Amino acid sequence: MDSKSGNSDDESVQSKSSKQSNVLPLHGNERTMNLNPLILTNIQSSHYFKVNLYELKTYHEVVDEIYYKVSHLEPWEKGSRKTSGQTGMCGGVRGVGAGGIVSTAYCLLYKLFTLKLTRKQLNGLISHCDSPFIRALGFMYIRYTFPPANLLEWYEEYLEDEEELDVKAGGGQTMTIGAMLRQWLVKLEWFSTLFPRIPVSIQQKIQKHMEDRFPPHAVQAATERAREERTFERERRPVREDIRRNFLYDDERRVDRDRRDRDRPRDRDYERREKDRKYRDRSPMRERQRSPKRERSPQRDRSPQASHHRHRESGHRDKRDRYH
Repeated sequence: MDSKSGNSDDESVQSKSSKQSNVLPLHGNERTMNLNPLILTNIQSSHYFKVNLYELKTYHEVVDEIYYKVSHLEPWEKGSRKTSGQTGMCGGVRGVGAGGIVSTAYCLLYKLFTLKLTRKQLNGLISHCDSPFIRALGFMYIRYTFPPANLLEWYEEYLEDEEELDVKAGGGQTMTIGAMLRQWLVKLEWFSTLFPRIPVSIQQKIQKHMEDRFPPHAVQAATERAREERTFERERRPVREDIRRNFLYDDERRVDRDRRDRDRPRDRDYERREKDRKYRDRSPMRERQRSPKRERSPQRDRSPQASHHRHRESGHRDKRDRYH
């Protein structure tokens, strides 16, 4: 009887420990996910989060939404932040002082946080094979919510991952998963926001581990080798002759169009001058003669006496005309 009770106690302890191991640790604020307050406010007030994501109730639905909707990892959509008129701490630094349209990636990241992911679900995210953005959001979930001492343990296996993704809104900044994770371990800045701070003692251990595993010269050599490989692959791609000819034809048309645009005002002035010249040649008044100068009349005496004398003379003339 005692042996049976002992076995049942062991089984209950084992099941309890396995259940606990599936619960992920949470570091920092349990309500805000350690996000920047401005980003969190924009997420919670966005129509996409309140309406579209509210309808998603399961982990698999959110993963499908990430697959179809996420195209970068910035906190704000391209061109939605206006920081030109701000200075100091509000000058567009670290996500402070000016909002914008919060990105789909960060809305879905916070949606994952509201689902309270399990260890199994998180492992499914970071090892997903359909999209690198699904994996990236899983790693970002770890960076925001896990205790700093556990970060290296979770990232260690993927520090040399060569899968590429474009992290910038609008494109133009391609990096590998491994390079992204190495950056997250040693830098706090991520575009216009900050990751949670790592204590100095833990940061020193991480830095030493990174220097031992990835010496600076080795990292530089690997970067140059990857760049050369991408250039080689780009040059190996065959270029269709018709496309190349079209490019040349388009360049010639562009040059001709620019030349016409440049000469058009000059041609317009020339046409106007020619039109005026022809009109003058046809006009009968082309050699118009000046009228002769008229002789000026003698200056009249405008004194009061002369004026009185003129009035008297005009009166006498009227009387003579009347009687004759």
